[in-house]
Amino acid sequence: MKKIINTSNAPAPIGPYNQAVLSGNMLYTSGQIALDPNTGELKLGNIKEETALVMENLKAILTEAGMTFDNVIKTSIFISDMNNFAQINEVYANYFNAETAPARETVEVANLPKFVNVEISAIAVK
Repeated sequence: MKKIINTSNAPAPIGPYNQAVLSGNMLYTSGQIALDPNTGELKLGNIKEETALVMENLKAILTEAGMTFDNVIKTSIFISDMNNFAQINEVYANYFNAETAPARETVEVANLPKFVNVEISAIAVK
């Protein structure tokens, strides 16, 4: 059985998908980009600010599902330029405890939705 998770505190999907799906005790989030949930506008430019907004969007979805970043067991990070890795990582690290941080991969890709610089998804467990 699956339960759809959506919150107005994160951007509305820009296609035929939901913000997250809860299946049993597992939460699978869709990739989040730097869309302002209040205005629907992209917030691009400074990679640290962009990454922070992505993480805040993920946080809103986790909260809606009754979870926190402590519940996250796996993340996937897609970036348009590997030269931004250190700055993205710096912001990302603020959301996790180093000893209990989730598994992760970071992949450079040619393009992302709306030509953003970073997209992050997560898998969490209650």
